[in-house]
Amino acid sequence: MAESRTIRWSAVGTRWLGIGLASIIAVVTLGLGLSGQLTLYISPESIWFACAGAVVVLLGAIWSFTLPLGTESDHGHDHGMPSAVTDTSTGSVVEVSAASRRRTLTLVGTVSAGVVASGVVVAALVLPPASLSVELAMSRADADPTLFAGADTPTLGVADTTTFGVGEWSSVFATASRPEAYDGSPVTLVGFVTPGDADAVNLTRMIITHCVIDAQPAAVPVTMDADEYGTGQWVEVTGTVKADEDGSLRVLPASVVTIDEPGDPYEY
Repeated sequence: MAESRTIRWSAVGTRWLGIGLASIIAVVTLGLGLSGQLTLYISPESIWFACAGAVVVLLGAIWSFTLPLGTESDHGHDHGMPSAVTDTSTGSVVEVSAASRRRTLTLVGTVSAGVVASGVVVAALVLPPASLSVELAMSRADADPTLFAGADTPTLGVADTTTFGVGEWSSVFATASRPEAYDGSPVTLVGFVTPGDADAVNLTRMIITHCVIDAQPAAVPVTMDADEYGTGQWVEVTGTVKADEDGSLRVLPASVVTIDEPGDPYEY
């Protein structure tokens, strides 16, 4: 009886760990996709793939309920292993079979993994969707900015730089071999404020290639009083690019407007 209960609970745990958690994650994914908040976690180009995958998972979960409980671990044979070895002189059990030990270890592993995975899923359900923190951007500020220029690498001679975001301009500022070619270029940039040099701040944006796991900050220096804007404040900067005599580039703002965090806070 005890062994039967162990097998049953192991089957329930396996079903929950696989189908149950996957179904909840699929529902959360679809909910975020329909509400437009999935872009807080993955790039827009990947949303259709994530939602399609979530639908497939839900269809598979519905189909799985046609399978009897315990089918996942039923191999149809027991390899001829005895349940125990008995001492013939005393009639006492002296050894538990390897199969029984495997079942016990499987149950322990399933329960442990289920508790951890359930905690992650509960956190996803309870915690509201949120963008990556300013602290994370600052902690990664030493990363090479040329790596995070978005999908299109800006090159000298591009006619229209008005569509450039923080990521593209960050790459230009770091790699331009003829910075004077960009002197006077108009810019309108949106980002959040992070500390910069004494007479400037950095306008920063998180750049995502695929999802938030690969997110890295990109920043451009803006000549403005750092005391006027707190770290993390979102602003819209309109101005021009200035090429200094030493070859460095910075933004000279004509206007700086404080704004709320955009619905899609990342660049791609």
